[in-house]
Amino acid sequence: MKALIIEDTTDQAEFIRQSLNAAGHQTNIASDTQAGLLCAQQTEYDLIITDHMMPRMDGMQFIQVLRAAGNSTPVMIVSALDNMDERVRGLRSGGDDYLVKPFAFSELLARAEILARRTPLQANDSDHLRQLDTLTLDLLSGKASRGDEAIELNGREFQMLEYFISNPGCMITRAMLLERVWSHHFDPQTNVIDVHISRLRKKVDLGGHPPLLHTVRGAGYIMELRS
Repeated sequence: MKALIIEDTTDQAEFIRQSLNAAGHQTNIASDTQAGLLCAQQTEYDLIITDHMMPRMDGMQFIQVLRAAGNSTPVMIVSALDNMDERVRGLRSGGDDYLVKPFAFSELLARAEILARRTPLQANDSDHLRQLDTLTLDLLSGKASRGDEAIELNGREFQMLEYFISNPGCMITRAMLLERVWSHHFDPQTNVIDVHISRLRKKVDLGGHPPLLHTVRGAGYIMELRS
């Protein structure tokens, strides 16, 4: 994978670059979106990772200009803004994924490699959908379903399900969930995770469908279809 990183914070750009390079990927860095556009015009990339809050032209405006120029390279938006309105705006601007800071690099890498494997048609056609077996999550509408049956989710449950379904087969620890969904606002020893997992499992694994959300005793949780 060859990735372009657009980030005006040097430490953050270097962290992403060094981590992707260590995983065997090639990277270039642009310190602002204007430079990023020039790089994207001159070089073919498998993925572009852009910060949202950038001077002069922010990440979403960058994507709109990129798409208007006919460039369909998958783009991941990285942002400190963690709310549904911003996620939806990012996807509607033409972005393919939205990752909230702070993030675990393992999550960024998993998402980046998935995006880089998409063809341009797949990236444009269904970038707002997350699917696993008969479970579907629509990031634009905020709706979820299992087969033909709608699933009613509250905000936390939606965020948890998005995290799981975006990382199928990956072990998600309680600490990762606290960081991603609750931003460390709870003590790691609290049972809030277990309570929400129990509620989410009852909603997702319903109607005779095979279970998708599994507990790894003493470690965390995995969402996957098991034979």
